[in-house]
Amino acid sequence: MNEDTEKVIHLEHVHYSVGSVKIIKDITGYISKGKITALVGPSGAGKTTLFRLINGLISPTKGQIRISGNHIEEYEPTELRRNVGLALQNATMLSGTIYKNLALPRTLKKETLSEDEAAELLASVGLEKDLLKRDVKDLSGGQRQKVSIARTLVNRPKILLLDEITSSLDRVSKQEIEELIVRINKEFHVTVMWITHNLEQAIHIGDETWVIMNGELLESGESKLLLQPKNDLVKLFVKGDIE
Repeated sequence: MNEDTEKVIHLEHVHYSVGSVKIIKDITGYISKGKITALVGPSGAGKTTLFRLINGLISPTKGQIRISGNHIEEYEPTELRRNVGLALQNATMLSGTIYKNLALPRTLKKETLSEDEAAELLASVGLEKDLLKRDVKDLSGGQRQKVSIARTLVNRPKILLLDEITSSLDRVSKQEIEELIVRINKEFHVTVMWITHNLEQAIHIGDETWVIMNGELLESGESKLLLQPKNDLVKLFVKGDIE
């Protein structure tokens, strides 16, 4: 990575443990502003835990995290969540309409989301405004994920964390979500971190990639590093010998 790149997320010797179990081990690195960075690694490597640290849901046992140059502790939790959005694999929805789900971030702040704003959000993720009154239980998996992403965009986050958001989708829906995220990255100037087990997706979508194994950051740089990794463990992982 280019050292002149602006570091929107900067981790310095970050550790996270639960009791005697070390989950994140001395990670130092940065996420480049305006880029899509893929996070890859075996199951249980610590990728989702890293997201929870960056989103402020948990705090490092040791080390520091900076978001846009400021220590993460300096942010009020609500301000941090507005700046750092999170979309998950299961696209959890409230029972009721799409509008109700889109309005949730505003509802939590005792504010309202106009139907015009909601319609614009749906359009931004490629859905028709006529869907606003549809019950979420009637949506396909791909539509649910698009609504989840649109809901995340309500607060206009500067950073978007995506945790395996296409892993349960069919090929067409997966491609639609990939194209959507690339467009959001460009049009909204949102920095994206994307956890994926799909190495082809990481290479195709990611400007940069972090490879995390056993709680450690083993390699990082342009996503083409996955084509010719230097670390021996990463080589085994890319070959499919480590899952």
